[in-house]
Amino acid sequence: MSSRSVNSVFYADTYHPIQAGSIDGTDTLPHDNAVYRALLCSNAGLYDPFGDPKSIGDPYCTLFVGRLSHLTTEDTLRQAMSRYGRVKNLRLVRHIVTGASRGYGFVEFETEREMRRAYKDAHHTILDDSEIIVDYNRQQLMPGWIPRRLGGGLGGKKESGQLRFGGRERPFRAPLRPIPWDDLKRLGIPPPPEGRYMSRFQIPSPPRREGSSVDDEDSRKHEKRNASAHRLEKSASPDRSIGGEKSMYREDYHHKHHKKGRHSYQHETKFSGWDASTEERSYMDREERSSKRSKHSRRHDRWTPSRDDSYSD
Repeated sequence: MSSRSVNSVFYADTYHPIQAGSIDGTDTLPHDNAVYRALLCSNAGLYDPFGDPKSIGDPYCTLFVGRLSHLTTEDTLRQAMSRYGRVKNLRLVRHIVTGASRGYGFVEFETEREMRRAYKDAHHTILDDSEIIVDYNRQQLMPGWIPRRLGGGLGGKKESGQLRFGGRERPFRAPLRPIPWDDLKRLGIPPPPEGRYMSRFQIPSPPRREGSSVDDEDSRKHEKRNASAHRLEKSASPDRSIGGEKSMYREDYHHKHHKKGRHSYQHETKFSGWDASTEERSYMDREERSSKRSKHSRRHDRWTPSRDDSYSD
């Protein structure tokens, strides 16, 4: 399997229980009882994402925080999230009987800009010796959402045997088998975006409010970071490490810019990973040594008369 196939992924915009249970988003049958239960709830409309009275606040400014330590309290969670913006509201989900933490919570920020900052920077940070995950409020913003307690959700651990794909933590992989287009269309499952996959190093953007004017500058920085991550992935691929694709890049670039003189030469050497100044100095040193050798050889090859030589007047 090539590195390009492994690192090519895509994310779910809408939730479908059968698709969430598939590693590449192309399954057409539920593979376990939990997926079947989530499918029944989805078809019967048994779950109302806006029916939870505890879900208050603006969903576009709210983050889901998971894998929290059971020692984490509301105060420590608020203090950790305050690094990224002003926390307006916070809810740590607890067991209805024992009152113990369930290991996840919801944090609402004052503005959408602050939520997006925490979404990008707080993921996989350490809080109370536990590596937390951060995602947007899929309960109210993702169409067709089914929670974990009804067999849906996203993510999960391998030990549970109920992994769910398509989210930020476990995206769909690019399919390595033929895509059953007709079956997916019949079931209402969105097909994979063939030819428009993302890199595993890219961060999926959360949904935007319609007509929102949230930080175009942050969006440009986000795209620039994604492009840098994509270039880093290319440079780390095996094809480039053995010089195959890298040589093609150098040849194509030289073919385009061979008429632009010294500036193009420096740019090309910089592009291909060489040091232009070092290359130029070594070239001048070689020319100087060659010139000295030629002068030395001409001086010794010159004919000099001896005493035995005769001259004719």
